[in-house]
Amino acid sequence: SSEFHVKGKGLYDLQKKTRSAATKEPMLSGKELAQFYKDLCKEFPIKSIEDPFDEDDWESWKGFTGDVGKDIQVVGDDLTVTNPVRIKKAADMGACNA
Repeated sequence: SSEFHVKGKGLYDLQKKTRSAATKEPMLSGKELAQFYKDLCKEFPIKSIEDPFDEDDWESWKGFTGDVGKDIQVVGDDLTVTNPVRIKKAADMGACNA
């Protein structure tokens, strides 16, 4: 999700690569993006989501994993980037479960 995270705004732009003045789709907050993922998981048999949020959007990671982590694997490889300090923080916060 770092690819469509808008730095400095705390928003996610799913149309980032194609956005123009005519684009009507709004950018999403972390909570709105989490709800989008939850809706997809209800509609499709999704069992794993990798890097659902920007690597520095800790609160979105934590909230989403808390909401869906019992049923869905939330992979945090960009979140932790094999950095022991980030791995500990992610584990302490419950920011991901894989």
